[in-house]
Amino acid sequence: MTEQVMAGIDLHSNNLVIGIVNQDGQRLKHQKLDCDLKQVAAFLAPFKPQLQSIAVESTYNWYWLVDGLRALSYPVVLANPAQIDQYSGIKHADDKNDAFFLAELQRLNILPTGHIYDPQLRPVRDLLRRRMSLVHQRTALMLSFKSLYARTTGQTMSLSRLKDMEIAEAKTLYEHPANCLIAKIQKEHIEKLDQRIETIEKAVLQCAGELPCYEKLNTLPGIGRILGMTITMETGPINRFKTAGDFASYGRTVDSRRMSNGKKKGDNNQKCGNKYLAWAFVEAANFAKRYDEHCRKWFDRKAAKTSTVIATKALACKLAKAAWHVMSQSTDYDSKRMFPELAMKNEK
Repeated sequence: MTEQVMAGIDLHSNNLVIGIVNQDGQRLKHQKLDCDLKQVAAFLAPFKPQLQSIAVESTYNWYWLVDGLRALSYPVVLANPAQIDQYSGIKHADDKNDAFFLAELQRLNILPTGHIYDPQLRPVRDLLRRRMSLVHQRTALMLSFKSLYARTTGQTMSLSRLKDMEIAEAKTLYEHPANCLIAKIQKEHIEKLDQRIETIEKAVLQCAGELPCYEKLNTLPGIGRILGMTITMETGPINRFKTAGDFASYGRTVDSRRMSNGKKKGDNNQKCGNKYLAWAFVEAANFAKRYDEHCRKWFDRKAAKTSTVIATKALACKLAKAAWHVMSQSTDYDSKRMFPELAMKNEK
């Protein structure tokens, strides 16, 4: 009873399979269970004093299991399935073998793991992600509203006019009652979405504003209230990224080419990383090149040598690395550190 054991859990939407192995790789026990924390805890209870770690497969529904087991003081790690490759020549594979495979990777100490976000901040981060979904819906409604107006009248409606328009005015834009009803319904939906988005922003800002890195991020060019909240909540603890390059890679702002003998042989996984951080830093780059003098000069030089798309992505990469320094060192943004070549030129 003193030897250490490892457990692997192959998680699905309505059931899971647990496999337990010892230090010698011997399979001790396995069982298929419903997605019920009480059943899982009852199965693991006899092994709790010996359990070295439990690997849970990172599927879309891992929150309840990982948080529940950690609350019961079980040592849990989150397995990253994107980096786990089984032997391609295996003849038989099922959920039981997948669970034992996770346990075996732990035994060999080669299990790729992911970050387990703070369960108290995770709902706030997810709330901010829902804001983005609502913004997409609002944008689609605005485009549809303007498109109907252009098709019906031959005129173009400005975005400012649409935003300032009252519902009563929207009902009088067209002669046909069906078009009037469409305009009324869409305008009502747009106003409701405005209210919901504002409510979410206030709730997230109240939480993000208490985090130390939020105020520091707002000193970076191109980053305001919304982008600052997004980067703060999506990053989590900045100390999980050892270097600025690691953080830029997580934000999908670095190149993903596969090179051999000086030649490009293909692309690596371009989607590896956080898509919300990728959006935030590209948005920040677009704002920075418009409103910040140093960013604009650097962007113009880069775009002249490459293209505007590559220059925007490169500027996003520089902003991501600057954000890492700002958050990890708890310091304000310094343009001379981000653009030393421009600073030297100005001194001359």
